[in-house]
Amino acid sequence: MDLTETNTAIVLDSTSDFPEARERYPNMRVVPLYVRFGEESYRDHVDIGSHDFYERLEHAAALPTTSQPTPQDFLDAYASLDGYERIYSLHLSAKLSGTFQSAALAAAELGGERVRVVDSETVSLAVAMLALAIQRRLARGTSDEEIDRLVERFRRRSGVVFTVGTLEYLQKGGRIGRAQALAGTILNVKPILGVDGGVIVPIGKVRGRQKALAEFARVFTSASEDRPGLRVAIAHADVPEWIDVLTDLVRRARPQAEIELVGNLGAVVGSHAGPGAVGFFWFQDE
Repeated sequence: MDLTETNTAIVLDSTSDFPEARERYPNMRVVPLYVRFGEESYRDHVDIGSHDFYERLEHAAALPTTSQPTPQDFLDAYASLDGYERIYSLHLSAKLSGTFQSAALAAAELGGERVRVVDSETVSLAVAMLALAIQRRLARGTSDEEIDRLVERFRRRSGVVFTVGTLEYLQKGGRIGRAQALAGTILNVKPILGVDGGVIVPIGKVRGRQKALAEFARVFTSASEDRPGLRVAIAHADVPEWIDVLTDLVRRARPQAEIELVGNLGAVVGSHAGPGAVGFFWFQDE
């Protein structure tokens, strides 16, 4: 089967932080996760935008909670794409959320092979980058086999590096202890984090912004090559002043890289990373 933009759709979940996907590409849909402040529930990037979320978070008495879409949410999205013969449903790592499982249950209920559910084994804008890589192939015509090879290469060759503005959210989320968070805050220690095998992993710890940027550059250059096809996305948690800083870092480290996405982390990713988180993602496409 020859796959094109007219017969193949792409479904993302909202942790891809690509809310404009449907506006930019008629064959794309985004299924929102949920964020809850007390008894109030909001759909990520739909009922609550990034900036409003961080304002609300600043004054919240307790951390918000998040939950995955239901299988019915995915069934509704797939039904809205009734005219498409094939659907690629791309989601954040199954090791970080039950979202992939919800999508898989929905696809199984539909039966057949029309919906192909993909565990991207990564997070946030990296998932959006995979969607754009598939979309480029659909624009010229592709096949399931080529997309399967692309997904496998993406899992091996995409990268993520980020840091957080405060250790409070990692501590409250159970990723680090209270004493470690307190000591890190006092000493201005910034953890440098990445994603490996679908889980968030520590890369190192540095003190201060400049050393964090130096570590970003080291990780990025050690895992990429300066040649055509290198694509980058920049994400921040309501700290837009970092966009130019990271753009300059990418330009200096890899002049041939193309920055294809810049986005504000949404409510669900922001609930776990906290305000002030920044990072970037890359993929060497062929």
